[in-house]
Amino acid sequence: MADQPTIATVPPFQHLAIIMDGNGRWAKQRGLQRIAGHQQGVQVVTQIVDECVERGIAYLSLFAFSSENWGRPQPEIAALMELLLLFLDSQRQQMLDSGIRLRVIGDRNRLSDSVRAALATAEQETSTGSGLTLVLALSYGGRDEIVRAAKKIAERAAQGLVDFATLDNKQFSTFLDTTDIPEPDLLIRTSGEMRISNFLLWQSAYAELYFTDVLWPDFDAAELQRAIDDYQRRKRRFGLTDDQLTPVAATDNKETAD
Repeated sequence: MADQPTIATVPPFQHLAIIMDGNGRWAKQRGLQRIAGHQQGVQVVTQIVDECVERGIAYLSLFAFSSENWGRPQPEIAALMELLLLFLDSQRQQMLDSGIRLRVIGDRNRLSDSVRAALATAEQETSTGSGLTLVLALSYGGRDEIVRAAKKIAERAAQGLVDFATLDNKQFSTFLDTTDIPEPDLLIRTSGEMRISNFLLWQSAYAELYFTDVLWPDFDAAELQRAIDDYQRRKRRFGLTDDQLTPVAATDNKETAD
């Protein structure tokens, strides 16, 4: 009889994804304009990026602007895009110094020429970074990504480059925006909302979900650590049973103690 598959109880932590929610409510609670919440949210982004670099996390994906966000008032959209440009400009040297590689996922066709150009420049300049990969989801929706992938596959199939008979999950994934990015281990959503809002639908099939009432502008290193600590207490079965899991945590602790 073949050996049963085994899996670590808590595999190495590679990829953190965050739905940054609550900027508007944070501002409203303080009698401020919504843009003030977004401005504070950008400051938190820089802090969490630094925290991930220090922790040695390989990938950080941030839901920055969804495909549905295009329905917001035009002045707010314009302000958000201006904040994005300011972020790219202000963090350019920091990304280069820290070896951060920027990746952008989503439908760029709806972005302005200036934003697309700034993103392309930032990606090119940081392409050799060997540290944290910072993934910004802009004009992004999980359903839209899957549809775009399906269209690419159909086009390749029409050219005889894809065989539907042998198409599987692994090959399908290569047509997604995240083709060379591992699936998220932990997905955090701030602000108390308990849904993933069309973010990384395919990729998060087995991600551990963590919801916090903390609004994004109040999210800090301590809150990040709470989420990671919670993750470390979980078992990731990937469809297997408890008996098939390998309790590596105790072994790792013993090796550390030795």
